[in-house]
Amino acid sequence: MKVAVVGGTGDFGLALAQRLVEAGEDVVIGSRDAERAREKAAEVGAAGAANEDAVRGVDLVVLATKAEAALPTAESLAAAIGSTPVLSVASELRFTKQGVYPCEDARSIAERMAELLEAPVSAGLHSLAASTLAAGPAEGDAFVCGDDPEAKELVLALAAKVVSGRALDAGPLASARALEGMTAVIVNLNRRYKGHAGVRVVGLP
Repeated sequence: MKVAVVGGTGDFGLALAQRLVEAGEDVVIGSRDAERAREKAAEVGAAGAANEDAVRGVDLVVLATKAEAALPTAESLAAAIGSTPVLSVASELRFTKQGVYPCEDARSIAERMAELLEAPVSAGLHSLAASTLAAGPAEGDAFVCGDDPEAKELVLALAAKVVSGRALDAGPLASARALEGMTAVIVNLNRRYKGHAGVRVVGLP
């Protein structure tokens, strides 16, 4: 599988790219700055390119930018992405003195992204932290949701390569609201218990 990781110079994107390269995937890291993309990509054995070039001719585009940049980036790359399946990993969070809260918008970032793109959008990997992914396959399971069966299977295959547990189909794209909100729960747990929480589902065959 050839995968473009847009926002791959950031902590999460670079860790994801590294895990995918180690799993034998063909990875290109995308950035607004092509030279920076090439420099960071060299650290993990991937290729690097400007975003518009990175997303062309791949099997899957992972949008791994920060949450505030996810939708503007998707919109700016819509023509270059075309009908190539997209994975959204962003979670929009509110940080307060009382704790971390999910975003106030009723729709997930992934659902709003799907309105901007011709491509089928899946959502997933929200339970994985950059710090744990950088150290190796993340402990626990990965959850993926989406409305396009073929695109979702592609993402599930990718997710299975970066976790120690299973890649699980979490239902339609509307379930991304729960997945993105779960990130707030995990961040709160990590802050409270000074750890690196993951999620593992029990009771499934």
